[in-house]
Order: sequence, then C-alpha cells, then structure tokens
Amino acid sequence: MDTVEAATWPGDIGPVFLSEVQIQQRVQALGAQISRDYAGRDLVAVGVLKGVLFFMADLVRAMHIPVTVDFLDIARYGRTEQTRGVVRLTKDLTEPLSGRHVLFVEDVIDTGLTSHFIMGILRHHEPASLAACVLLNRPSRRIITMDLAYVGFEVPDVYLVGYGLDYRERYRNLPYIARFERPPSAATERESQEREGSN
Repeated sequence: MDTVEAATWPGDIGPVFLSEVQIQQRVQALGAQISRDYAGRDLVAVGVLKGVLFFMADLVRAMHIPVTVDFLDIARYGRTEQTRGVVRLTKDLTEPLSGRHVLFVEDVIDTGLTSHFIMGILRHHEPASLAACVLLNRPSRRIITMDLAYVGFEVPDVYLVGYGLDYRERYRNLPYIARFERPPSAATERESQEREGSN
C-alpha cells in the first residue's frame, strides 16, 4: 500500500524506507515501554517543533499513563565556519519542569549537537529525571555522544522524508518514511534533516 501511494508523489520520492505499519508498530511498542517505565510518575514529554509533531502525537496516544505535552522551538543561524552550528531558542516551554520527569522526544538525532543543546536547556529546569526518545537514530554521523533511553529505528546516512521529516518544508505529511532521491547539498542536509535545522 505504501509503495502504491508513493507513486502518486513527485519523482524525487524514492522507495519506502519504513512503511506506515512498521512505524506504527514500533511507536506502539515504545509507548507501552514508556508507560511501564513511568507508571505513577509525573511525566512531561517535550518535543522540538516542527518535525516531531507526528511522532509525538502518535507516541503520547500510545501511552497508557497520564502525560503532559510541551514544545519548544529553535532556529539555526550562521553560514561561516565560525558560526555554523549556532542555535538559539525561539519558543520556550510553557510547562514547569522542576521536580517532574521529563522525556525529550525527537524525530531524528544525527550529529547530536542540537539535541545536546536542548538537553542542556531541559536540565537547567531541574527535572526529577531526564531521558531521551528518538524515532530515527543515525549514529554514523554522531559528533557528541547521546544517551538514548528509547530508540525507534537505527538508520544509515541517507536522506529521508515523511512522517514529519521534510525537504524544504515538503513531504512531512507522508504517512510513511521514504528515501529522497534528489540529494540536497551538505549544507541543506544539515539544516533540514536533523533538528539542527528547520524541522
């Protein structure tokens, strides 16, 4: 079904990498595991706009415990070697995190640079605990070591779109994840494929 649906999209959408069924089965399993681990705790799930929206919505609905959801947003700026990789917070949290159990939910973790930055922001709020959950983990490009409590899938160094992942703000609404056949430049990839960009 996913392969047939993919044929209706432009030619730059390649083969289905993860089907809608594969994604939903894994999300359900993650939700069940998180529910067991956080039973009886005051859990806050925090995501970063906007690539994580689809994963976050499905993940919290797969949890069988009370959970509060909050979002923050960041912007990347700098095009020189000196400023590349610099990020700033553009939308802060609305929920207090002090003394609560926080789960950082991410769509893709690639180099780990921006995720490390976000984890630092969350630690500053002095939560009772802090853990990370990622749908797609790409360890081959890791620069900063990340301790990931929950991982959906490990993926190779290929450009992916769908289920929240975009190319220039397109293809987020695909219900599956597909390979993007027209490779973007390295700079564009850094900006749009990981949170360290414009997800």
